[in-house]
Order: sequence, then C-alpha cells, then structure tokens
Amino acid sequence: MRQINEVFIMSYTGKAVRLERILSRKTKKTVIVPMDHGLGAGPIKGLIDMATTVNQVAEGGANAVLGHVGLPLFGHRGYGRDVGLILHLSGSTSLSPDPNSKVLVTPVEDALKMGADAVSVHINIGADTEYDMLRKLGATASKCREWGMPLLAMMYPRGRKIKSEHDPECVKIASRAAAELGVDLVKTNYTGDIDSFREVTSGCPVPVVVAGGPQMNTTRDVLEMVYDSIKAGGCGVAIGRNIFQAKQPTKMVKAIAAIVHKGFGVDEAIEEMK
Repeated sequence: MRQINEVFIMSYTGKAVRLERILSRKTKKTVIVPMDHGLGAGPIKGLIDMATTVNQVAEGGANAVLGHVGLPLFGHRGYGRDVGLILHLSGSTSLSPDPNSKVLVTPVEDALKMGADAVSVHINIGADTEYDMLRKLGATASKCREWGMPLLAMMYPRGRKIKSEHDPECVKIASRAAAELGVDLVKTNYTGDIDSFREVTSGCPVPVVVAGGPQMNTTRDVLEMVYDSIKAGGCGVAIGRNIFQAKQPTKMVKAIAAIVHKGFGVDEAIEEMK
C-alpha cells in the first residue's frame, strides 16, 4: 500500500509541477498558441519558420506553444523568453478520406523524453469514429496519470448529428466527456455568448480554454471573444491562426495576455498593442 501511495504522490506532484509551466502561477490561467496545423494543412502562413513564430509568441507573453514532434525538433530556439511545450499526440491530414478521424501518432513516453510540459489529443465528438477516439483518450489519460503528465483534450462537436460546432448543448457534452475520462484541461469552441459559455465552464469540472477557430475579420473580434470567454469562466485561450497569422503576432499575444492575466478590457488591450 505504501508503494502505491508513493507512486500516486509522485505522479500527482509531477502533474502539478508541469502544469505550473503552462499555467500562470498567479492567475491560474493560460495563453496557449497551437501550432499543430502543419500535419493536417501543410506549411501554411505563419508556420513556415516555426522557430521564428515560437520566438514571436513567447516574447508576447504566451504561456505555452502546442504542436507535433516537429515543433520541438524544428521550432526549438535556445534563446529569449521561455515558453511551455505541449506535445500533440494525435492527428490526420486534410487529404484523408475522413479528416475527422484522429489517430494517435506519438506515445506519451516520447513527450517525456522530449521535455514536454503537457500533451494533447484531438477528439471529434459525433464523428463516425468517435468510439475509437474516446477509447484512445481514456487510454492516454491513464498513461498520463501513470507518468504525471498533464493532458489537454481538444473537444469539438463534428459529425453527422452536429448542425453547429458552436451549439452550446453539443459543446457542453464534448467538454464534460473529456473531464469524465480524466483530462486536466479542455479546449473547445466558444458558443457565441457569455451566458451559454458559462454553462459550458460551470458544467465541466476541469479548466476550459477557448479555441480560436478560423481567422477572424478584425483584431477586435478576436479580443472580444477572449474577453467574453474569460468573463464566462474560461481559464484562458488556445488560439493559433488568429495569432501566428496576425500582422504582428507578438503584439497580438500581448493584447490577449493582458485580457487573460491582467483583467484588461478590449479597448485597454488594444492600447497595449501600440
């Protein structure tokens, strides 16, 4: 029994230590910049030179970057401000017969060897292969508990029964499903307004970060979504294209971080970019 308790304490401590590298110790919130798009969509704008982009978002105040094995291999830079690393373990390409079906491509053990602070998996709730993705999410969560590795789950409603990926009822199910299977953080879609997103965060017992989605029309649109999601109980953001494809990625991160960590309003955050 003592040996079992020691293993539990060590794994719990490991998660706590690593979570402090991707969540602010002061605010318990986070600004994550996903850069995993290259596997599915190829070398898109903003991810041609990953090392430069990592440096830009780190200097802006990002807590962590997220990507596949290629991110630490080709995007690591040994200078400038430190930033946490979340290694993404699943994926598919846009050329797949079913891009919604995500498969595991990297084991948790590789993330440990590469110095990752957390890992992530992508699950599409409602997809034809949802059952298989959920089974793999449960197995990954178990492995993460064994190794003391924090797990973020990207939970999106996508499939034949899903009329809108932003439907509050669907987003609530997707988020709660991840918590029930033992993840530490949930990334999901914003539902469009504060009241409905508050239902998502209040119904999910683990912290929820809002996804950025497709590139928005204006900087204000991005910042308003960030502000509203935090007001609704979100613990931060995981925004990719709306940051690394922005005209000034460093300033965009700085503005977002001001809302997430400093409690700035949208107008104040825009001023922070000047």
